[in-house]
Amino acid sequence: MLIASTLQTALISRRSGETRSADCSADARATETTRAVQRALDFIDACFAEPISLTELADVAGLSVSRFAARFSGEMGVSPQQYVRIVRVRHAQRLLRRGVSPSLVAAEVGFFDQSHLCRHFKRVLGRTPMEWLNAGAPFSPNA
Repeated sequence: MLIASTLQTALISRRSGETRSADCSADARATETTRAVQRALDFIDACFAEPISLTELADVAGLSVSRFAARFSGEMGVSPQQYVRIVRVRHAQRLLRRGVSPSLVAAEVGFFDQSHLCRHFKRVLGRTPMEWLNAGAPFSPNA
């Protein structure tokens, strides 16, 4: 739950256009960083069901692996790996709500198997998929 709320806060901050510095050159660097991270976010959204390495994301962003990991975490509030897991869980929620079985959902969104899905689902939302569904699968506009 904490990971999801941290990510939500980071996304709201990015959408509102908050900047970290009043210095023009720092603003230029922040804008470029945002573009780099945005390229990675677009890649994750398009390929979340496939294995995604940190190296691939850094290449897409046009940054070194270490710089990308630091910048991504700084802008998004979570590591790139955590973000990929959150995106996968959000897509899993959507499919589970439609009645797709957890084993099929796991394969569809990029988890190795149902237990892998359950472990990460619980890590992100604090409940297993079945607990979440039995609680009424609350609607989330981001899911």
